[in-house]
Amino acid sequence: MDYRVLKDNELFLLTDKSGDIPRDHPYGLGLYKQDTRFLSEMSLTINREPLILLKSEAGGTYESSMLLTNPHMEEDGEIELWRESIEIERFRYISDDVLYETIQAKSYYPTPVSFSLELSFEADFADMFIIRGFQHGEVGTKQETKVEDDRLIFGYEGSDQLNRSTQVIWEPTSGAHAEGSTITFPFELVHEEVKEVTVRVVPLVGEEKKEALPASEAHQNLKKTYEEWNDTITKVITDHTPLNRLIERGVQDLRALSTDVGFGSFFVAGLPWFGVPFGRDSLIAALQTLPFKPEIAKGTLRTLAHYQGTKKDEWRDEEPGKIMHEIRYGELANTNQVPFTPYYGTIDATPLFLILLTEYVRWSKDLELFKELLPNVESALEWIDQYGDRDGDGFIEYHQESSKGIANQGWKDSADSIVHRNGAYAKSPIALAEVQGYVYQGRIGIAELYEAAGSSKKAEKLNAQAADLKKKFNESFWMDDVGYYAIALDEHKKQVGTITSNPGHVLYSGLIDEDKRRQVLDSLVSSTMFSGYGIRTMAEGEAGYNPMSYHDGSVWPHDNSMILLGMGYVQGHEQANIVIEGLIEASRSFEYQRLPELFCGYGKEEGKPVPYPVACSPQAWAAGTPLTFIRTMLGLYPTYDSRTITLSPSFVNGLNEMSVQDLPLAGGRVSFTIKRNEGQYEIDVTENTTGLNVSLYSDSKIHV
Repeated sequence: MDYRVLKDNELFLLTDKSGDIPRDHPYGLGLYKQDTRFLSEMSLTINREPLILLKSEAGGTYESSMLLTNPHMEEDGEIELWRESIEIERFRYISDDVLYETIQAKSYYPTPVSFSLELSFEADFADMFIIRGFQHGEVGTKQETKVEDDRLIFGYEGSDQLNRSTQVIWEPTSGAHAEGSTITFPFELVHEEVKEVTVRVVPLVGEEKKEALPASEAHQNLKKTYEEWNDTITKVITDHTPLNRLIERGVQDLRALSTDVGFGSFFVAGLPWFGVPFGRDSLIAALQTLPFKPEIAKGTLRTLAHYQGTKKDEWRDEEPGKIMHEIRYGELANTNQVPFTPYYGTIDATPLFLILLTEYVRWSKDLELFKELLPNVESALEWIDQYGDRDGDGFIEYHQESSKGIANQGWKDSADSIVHRNGAYAKSPIALAEVQGYVYQGRIGIAELYEAAGSSKKAEKLNAQAADLKKKFNESFWMDDVGYYAIALDEHKKQVGTITSNPGHVLYSGLIDEDKRRQVLDSLVSSTMFSGYGIRTMAEGEAGYNPMSYHDGSVWPHDNSMILLGMGYVQGHEQANIVIEGLIEASRSFEYQRLPELFCGYGKEEGKPVPYPVACSPQAWAAGTPLTFIRTMLGLYPTYDSRTITLSPSFVNGLNEMSVQDLPLAGGRVSFTIKRNEGQYEIDVTENTTGLNVSLYSDSKIHV
């Protein structure tokens, strides 16, 4: 990572490693809230000279620190400051949508010394779409910067009739003064003396009012939210240290990416550019997190149900019953210059909504949520039948209607991601393999809940539709010549035969014929698909393959996680462990052992994974990926009516003991330890308030 990022709730900060926000940085550095940049410049200097970076740390997820020092300063033979004589530490965090920064100065000069530190700011209030170069349009007017006794105030009158402001408040005020947009803090220090100043940055939108707390109180409040998160989440401890670190990192990153817009906590997609509610991304991250924090699924479902489509609107690719792709809150969205209010151009969020609801109820036995969301469920099912299946052939297809929307509307949404084996790009309407799996899985799952709620006829209809889809899918998508499934059917219902990771998602759905599972499993870990660090999005040697691409040969951890859930589901433990071991090894090469959004698809001959240059980190579904390792290795797949939880453990090499504490299930909790000894697994259940029996599969060494 060539940047430092912090987030809490709606506010996030993106700086360089020194903690500054240089003007016009290519990464679009800044302080952001609701898709608007509230700080576009920030720099710390000493006697108006740049500082020297010694160390930059952001390992705690919710706070970061930078250690810096001064350059040598001399004029006309007079020493102003001896080099490296002043130690400067910047410590910062975000709490309740306020940025806090404390700057501490310590002198190592042998005699008393005087100097000044200067903090300079600017706020352009630019829209996220403009910063990223995606759109341009009518914008508002920047106001004159105001200077008051203890604060700078930047103002903006938006074209969306919303006034926005950034207040920079400093303390102590004694001796400090502001001129223009620069605050100067004078320091006088003796040897090893320490003094500090604190700055609070408060972004405000419209009539919003916010009082910034004292820095120490705000920091304690922030720490408390993380302590509460950690106290209420499932704990997994193994004798495999790299896996433990990866899980811990994922759990903390997910807390940082959680937010609430009024309907319960859910995960935004990722930082820096996707810190907003999403459909597909938020649903998959909640699915990954089910065994650890199931209430996130409830918040995600309620949030997306609130924004479910209600009408036909081509500008936003909206249709009745459709689950949104993403929502934006900036000036261009508010003035309808971009269609993200919200935008609905996604083919997979609607069936994923049904899958997450089904899985949540299976885990929690909370059938009341199904009943609460029943109108949304029935609207989603109706959308699949009436709008998703555009030509009535039984498959779900996408086609872009909005002039400023997304052309490819599956998770691989770049323009070059759906390509024939001859290199020609497929044209829409396009039916993706994994989406058919999601629809099948959604129908089967909702049928199970209908049955539990006493609606047998509705369950019968869904089961019949699912059976019909399974037959058609295996006839239309299977490619005999290569023993694998096509990624899609194009506008003419011809197979898009490029070998990709997409069909791997279908394993989890149960849509794949049993006699084809082994071929799919082996293909996914073949030398062309598996890089050594993970399953590639596209197989090496295909016409569209490019290891440096976004979707055509790179490795996405979340893509691997969806495949892993399927591998565990069909007892493909051997193949699953190959993938898990590869991703664990890959994580060691990334900062803080954090799996990024994606990395390049080069093989192990490069010595270590090659980073993708603009990958988001942290990213919710990348952070959630290690959590799926646990479920996959345990073989944990409950059903709604199950009275026994049967585990089918298969551990990766080097892992022989796994302790799972406070696993939420069926309205209770279960804690257990599984040990492997000479290939045999034993379980010790230490707590069980679920009312369910917990046992091991009779032969956990079965492989497909």
